[in-house]
Amino acid sequence: MNYVKRLTLLSMAALGLTIFGSASAVNNMDGGPAVHQLNFQTPVTAIAADIYVLHNWMIGICLVIFLAVFGVMFYSILKHRKSLGHKSASFHESTTVEIAWTVVPFVIVVLMALPATKTVVAMKDTSNADITIKATGMQWKWGYDYLKGEGEGVAFLSALSTPRDQIHGAAAKGDNYLLEVDHPLVVPVNKKIRIVTTANDVIHAWGVPSLGVKQDAIPGFVRDTWFKAEKIGTYRGNCYELCGKEHAFMPIVVNVVSEEGYAKWVADQKKAMAANADDPSKTWTVAELSARGEKVYAANCAACHQANGKGVPGAFPALDGSQMVNGPQDGQIAILLNGKNAMPPWKGSLSDTEIAAVITYTRNNWSNKADDNIVQPAEVLAARK
Repeated sequence: MNYVKRLTLLSMAALGLTIFGSASAVNNMDGGPAVHQLNFQTPVTAIAADIYVLHNWMIGICLVIFLAVFGVMFYSILKHRKSLGHKSASFHESTTVEIAWTVVPFVIVVLMALPATKTVVAMKDTSNADITIKATGMQWKWGYDYLKGEGEGVAFLSALSTPRDQIHGAAAKGDNYLLEVDHPLVVPVNKKIRIVTTANDVIHAWGVPSLGVKQDAIPGFVRDTWFKAEKIGTYRGNCYELCGKEHAFMPIVVNVVSEEGYAKWVADQKKAMAANADDPSKTWTVAELSARGEKVYAANCAACHQANGKGVPGAFPALDGSQMVNGPQDGQIAILLNGKNAMPPWKGSLSDTEIAAVITYTRNNWSNKADDNIVQPAEVLAARK
């Protein structure tokens, strides 16, 4: 029996050391939550600071109400119990009590409603923005289009960059696990940024706690919010509406940089976009398109249809052996351009060459042996019209 007890104690000690060791190995996330953090993330916008103060104010009021109500209740129970000889009072009406339970809640509501209303009204004032950016939610990444202001015309997709080995437990998790992306949103410091939100498929939500923003992205609707970061740095958020099996894998990262740094970033982005703008009249070989299509597929399609093309039964169809993939080219081109069911339209996110490449890749990969095994960018361009 003593042996069993000692073994149990040793096991519990080992478990405790393991848990402690694992916890101590975790570091604060750059621009995200900190280890053992109990309150909100440090605000870097005026709205986020107002929300922080408002939260503490509301908690304070609730604490006062809690202490007052339970204080009176326990005092009455202890001091007016029957064992001390007290007898219950018999009265039908009390004007004083009725006035009190009307006035006190009214005062409490006013104390809570006035600062809350001021903050909510400020949150919705998206006028006079310096830069307007459209954030489009899709399963499962974000698309950003700079619509107005410096950087107008810049567009890119932002997807999770955490390696799949970490997600599947095959590698140690990094400090920014599930809150890191390949292409972060970049904005200048001390500039009012208007974020216009919408979605391609289901309801998503764009939010970053340190910036004090959270706005639903709804298919067929346009909503907006804004922020004005007062400190240079990296700030992290996530999709805040359950949007499917990889809801946890579509983070948001905002890099706030200096005005000079932002101007340089915009110039670099436009140069890169110009360099990547392929001539749709160029004729490619099957090998060239397939090699490029593999990269496009991994970045945009593998999350739903899987890297092996087997899809997710009941949710996303398999492309391996698919009649659509092995059938006429026009049908596959139309689906990629316009979308179908849970499949989002890619005509605004991928170029003609990228769409032609990923189609060619799927028609020549796995067990697929399509008769028309290559699609040229010019054919995709013609289908757009």
